[in-house]
Parts: sequence; C-alpha cells; structure tokens
Amino acid sequence: MAKKNTALHSLISFSDFAALAGVDDREEWLAKFCLAAATKAIESHCKRRLLRERVAEEIPLLGGMELQLGEYPVAKVRSVFIIGNGADVQLGRGQFRVEPNCGLDDNIPVSITLSPSLGRLRRNAAARVDYTAGFAPDAVPADLAAACFELVSWSMNRYRGRRAGMTGSVVGNWRDGEHFEMSMPENARALLKPYARRTI
Repeated sequence: MAKKNTALHSLISFSDFAALAGVDDREEWLAKFCLAAATKAIESHCKRRLLRERVAEEIPLLGGMELQLGEYPVAKVRSVFIIGNGADVQLGRGQFRVEPNCGLDDNIPVSITLSPSLGRLRRNAAARVDYTAGFAPDAVPADLAAACFELVSWSMNRYRGRRAGMTGSVVGNWRDGEHFEMSMPENARALLKPYARRTI
C-alpha cells in the first residue's frame, strides 16, 4: 500500500482509495471530501475518536482510585495531574499504573489506577490526563479501513448521480415520489460493530 496521507483526517489514504476505486485527478477533490466526511461519520457512529491524536481529559475522582480514559487504544500517557485539592499536583510514574499497557493498539478501553500512597483524595478532586489515543494512520485495522472504503464509495456514487440523500424515484400506489436513503450502508455498519464505544 502507498504511504498514508497524514494531512487528511481519513482512515484510509487518498492514494490507497484512488488505487482501489480507480479514481483519477478529476475526482480528487470529491474523493478527499468524502474520505474526511466518511471518517467523521464513522467516528460519530462509533461514538469515539479512531485516528491517533492528542487528548486532554478531565476525569472526576468519585472516591475511587481508578480512572477510565475516554479514548482508546492509548499510545502514550504524557502526564497525570490531580487538581482541585488546593493546587495541581503532577503524579510521578510510580504513582499511577496504566492497564493494559500503552502502545499495544488493542481495541480495548484503558484505565489508570492511582497508587494507594496518594491517600484519601477530596471528593471534589479530579484528574487531568494528557495522552495520545487512536490508531496510527499506517496501523488502521483492515476491517475499519474496509468500512471507510465502502462508505466513501457509496457517498461518491450518490454525489456523482446528483442524488445525495435520495434513494431514487418510486412510482406506483401510495409510494409515489422520492425517498430518503439510509445514512450508511449495512455492510459498513456491520464492519464497525467491533469499534463502537465500549466501557468496562
């Protein structure tokens, strides 16, 4: 496969899509638009970010010592601060543990367990975690890339026919007129099931 285009927010690169779908230079703008739109639609459908990016998240400490990170897979935890106890305190590496380990690219949620040495934290305290999460552009799982390819191909066919949002004309009985289409092909939905947000 060709080198990924990191400037485009897409689960597959334009060059890979163009080679697989037979897209030429005349449709480059439309293909790039559909790639970015399909990736955002997939992330919205899965209710999570899927491409790797830096995340700053504030998580309330509700009396427990475990923090559930909102995005996954986690590539790297940069810092953990405890805030709301009068002053922000940055935790050292021995004061928290990441489970499972970072950088595995496993499609599972990640949690941070705080060390018991921190003692009792005030209930209004929170943790601010700076981390990098999501799949690297060159490590997107094949089924996720296939779902993006299907959605982009489907979208391009709609735009080419100038029928975006319509399934077509139906004549006869009580069903006369144009009908709105579904928002995503069923096969793409099936491929995305393993990537929908999960919590532990």
